[in-house]
Amino acid sequence: MADPEMQREVAAAGFDFVCWRRAPIGIDADPTCFSDMRDWFQKAVFGPAPAYAADIHDEIGRVPTDAVVAIDMLFGAVLGAEAAGVPIALLSPHVSLRPLPGIPPATSGLVQPQTPEERIATAAANEDWVCFLNQFLSLLNEARAGLGLSGLASTVNLFERADRYLLAISRTFDFAADLLPDNVRYVGPLLEQPNWSKSWNAPWPVDPNRPRVLVACSSGAQGQDDLVQRIISALGTLDVYAVATIGPHVDAGKLVAPTNVHLLHGAPHDVVMKEVCLVVTQGGHGTVSRGLINGLPQLVLPNGRDQGDNAARVVSKGAGLRLSPSASEAEIADAVTQLLQEPCYPAAARRLGDGIKAEIAASGLVDELEAMVAKRRIVGSAT
Repeated sequence: MADPEMQREVAAAGFDFVCWRRAPIGIDADPTCFSDMRDWFQKAVFGPAPAYAADIHDEIGRVPTDAVVAIDMLFGAVLGAEAAGVPIALLSPHVSLRPLPGIPPATSGLVQPQTPEERIATAAANEDWVCFLNQFLSLLNEARAGLGLSGLASTVNLFERADRYLLAISRTFDFAADLLPDNVRYVGPLLEQPNWSKSWNAPWPVDPNRPRVLVACSSGAQGQDDLVQRIISALGTLDVYAVATIGPHVDAGKLVAPTNVHLLHGAPHDVVMKEVCLVVTQGGHGTVSRGLINGLPQLVLPNGRDQGDNAARVVSKGAGLRLSPSASEAEIADAVTQLLQEPCYPAAARRLGDGIKAEIAASGLVDELEAMVAKRRIVGSAT
């Protein structure tokens, strides 16, 4: 059940497709017009929660359903499944939205605390995140009441209503929590390539001694046009070859590409990364994880909601550098040069990548879902 834009991807995976009926689709589901993070959460997460809940609840009634798996931003899905008495797993393809003790909260961009003062700062940031989410508690409880569900004392209590909260990121890549709640599991990153990015004709000239760089921009609409231009202009001053995958929301016709930079809307990063020695990225989780799996150091210029969190982990693990998205061409060029010249960065990236690959190979995602359903059946038969 998804946006109409996902229909081809869903069909290619061998699943039946159902469109949202009441819940927003297209740009309304991920609005680009918002004043701040609170406004975005209002428009994309909490405002539509009753509609998502109603669609999920209706679909469970239409088709026999053993479980619901939903992206963790769809808080309304928890309500719909809870009202229908069906187990639900929230799947998080980024750092945890649920506050975890000892880990900086989502969207903070903070690093793992090492000192008592840093631990105090992390605890305060987590409390601020809880307070931020509680701004929407009345909306959430109103939606719950409409489905006959009891109210919550805090918005984060919603995570406890899910049978599983599955972190689809690498535990090796993530910071270490003091402890994990009973329903939280790491299942490793899910890195299937979208169909639209699977073709690739290598544009590299024959010059094995010239470094190759991948510029991997966000596939979302984040107003990244100026950032992309500064990145490719910076690369134009260096003795490198580069491919820039600019995504579907950047107009290539408005970019001025240097002769050593080739622009593409999309390409299979799993293939391209085997041919490069560095990734310049906004810091999306999929791109960062793929780069690490391929042992590639990364220059991260975070420009979106969770990208700063990924950048903090890349830098903390020694696998790359972070710059502000407003960094100048000269600053970008200097950082690229540093990453290409200093061997400590690719060495750290390879170590991280080996750990991530091992986690993917041992992923317990399917096992967790089956165990969730089995446990609910046992409880149901006992009552």
